[in-house]
Amino acid sequence: MTSDDLPLDAILRDDCIAAMVRLPDASVDLIFADPPYNLQLRAELHRPDNSRVDAVDDAWDRFESFETYDRFTRAWLAQARRVLKPDGALWVIGSYHNIFRVGAALQDEGFWILNDVVWRKSNPMPNFRGKRLTNAHETLIWAARSETSKAVFNYDAAKSLNEDLQMRSDWTLPLCTGAERLKDGAGAKLHPTQKPEALLHRILILSTRPGDVVLDPFFGSGTTGAVAKRLGRRWIGIEREEAYADAAQARIDAVRQLAAEAVATTPSRRAAPRIPFGELVERQLVRPGETLSSPCGRHRAVVRADGSLKWDAASGSIHKIGALTQRAPSCNGWTYWHFKRDGRPIPIDALRTQLRDERAASGADG
Repeated sequence: MTSDDLPLDAILRDDCIAAMVRLPDASVDLIFADPPYNLQLRAELHRPDNSRVDAVDDAWDRFESFETYDRFTRAWLAQARRVLKPDGALWVIGSYHNIFRVGAALQDEGFWILNDVVWRKSNPMPNFRGKRLTNAHETLIWAARSETSKAVFNYDAAKSLNEDLQMRSDWTLPLCTGAERLKDGAGAKLHPTQKPEALLHRILILSTRPGDVVLDPFFGSGTTGAVAKRLGRRWIGIEREEAYADAAQARIDAVRQLAAEAVATTPSRRAAPRIPFGELVERQLVRPGETLSSPCGRHRAVVRADGSLKWDAASGSIHKIGALTQRAPSCNGWTYWHFKRDGRPIPIDALRTQLRDERAASGADG
């Protein structure tokens, strides 16, 4: 199998490690993994009214020992890293039962941790025995394939999701409930750890691009596939439990993919091509001898032919002179300095955007 004939948009009904072994090297952009928690439950859990709590007690979550679980973890992580592209990344989610063991293993495998994220559940299950704190969160680890990987991070898209504020590493989202929760024939929860679509929506928006390939080696009820399809990403799911795989397939079949303009993410300014201020001068978008001013108009500097600015006795880049005028350690000169057109002050960043748009248009034409 080559990367050209990946089993895209399909559920591989097999053990996760055996299925990943058959995938080609460097073929996947992102992995979202929700591995067994290894909860180590010793007995049934009951509410104060003696009703039984529907906890995770399935066979797939039971391991003989920590050593057995660790061997399993290292095995699937090794395959995950192999199938990731050089700039690929992994998200893995877990509870306090397993996330620390998984985190150590992924570092040992060569992954490079970018963030840990606390998913704070707005509607957590109460602690019925009253012997511990209510377990109200799970932890996600976001890791690049290696220290040198340039993992996708749609910074501006993440800000857009968060009302133009930098997205933090603590996320408050509800558990999967209501119509989103898949049920079996008896009306009970189909899968005990079904994740909310809102969680996967956020992860895919901030760390993938439309058309990227997303692998979920513990597919379960298919949340990753459903959200990936809706957002115009390709997906591969691995699930060995037939009941889960059947329900996931039916769920994904019912999902409608959004139009291309709807799934496009806000372009990252940091990923945009670099435009030096000197290029604006060369193109005569800003002319040598022209005066630039600070936002309040208090400070003025003269543009020189080499792209530097002259302010009082000092000269230097738009960033250096901007910082000097404010007695600040640094300054974004693109947003600080303004030029005038028709008597109106305009940030020089508008001219940089103009050149970037020109480059994008010429690239599309070519």
